[in-house]
Amino acid sequence: MSHVRRDAIAIVAAVDDMELVRRALAHDGRAFRTIMQRYNQRLYRIARGVIPNNSEAEDIVQEAYVRAFAHLGSFRGQSTLATWLSRIVINEALGRLRKRQRAALFARSGNRAAEAQVIQFPLNTGLDDPERTMAQRQILQLVERATDNLPDQYRTVFIARVIEGLSIEETSELLDVRPETVKTRLHRARALVRKELDAQIGPVLLDAFPFAGRRCERLTAAVMKRLALPD
Repeated sequence: MSHVRRDAIAIVAAVDDMELVRRALAHDGRAFRTIMQRYNQRLYRIARGVIPNNSEAEDIVQEAYVRAFAHLGSFRGQSTLATWLSRIVINEALGRLRKRQRAALFARSGNRAAEAQVIQFPLNTGLDDPERTMAQRQILQLVERATDNLPDQYRTVFIARVIEGLSIEETSELLDVRPETVKTRLHRARALVRKELDAQIGPVLLDAFPFAGRRCERLTAAVMKRLALPD
């Protein structure tokens, strides 16, 4: 995407953001709902990038929204609404992470945080193809598990850049680190994810290109019919 087109999109987004904020400040419930529906996924993924636990990430986003909406009048449009909300989520998540680390240090506990559940992202698969759906779900689970196992500083960059699709500049601004740092951490994160996937992908690939269940039955029945053989 060219810089001119990107700038034009940013201007349109900024105007749209300010209109949503204006309506929300006027207590328009639909504006609040639009904001949340538009940014829920991004904010959830960012929160989960800091603290890899489904329920806690959801709670972080909820608290961040409450805080953001209470201070919505301070939004001036100097950044996009998405970036402004993302910073609030990052601060809330990091605050909880620091509190958790202090508590763990104080208690001298070696227990690790409860293992995160796997996010089930929507799959664009047909309902009549359960084998392929299962294979794709297994791949997603491997990617999610590998992402969860990344060190904190790598995981947030990986989710922002690879999963959420933010640019290097946007990620740099969001995490308050230099663009060069984003590049370095992303390179390291990709290497770690690739290493873990290489170790685990073999068994999953045994189920690649499935042809069983209804698909197998459908083809068999079609051939039997063409050969005029009894089913």
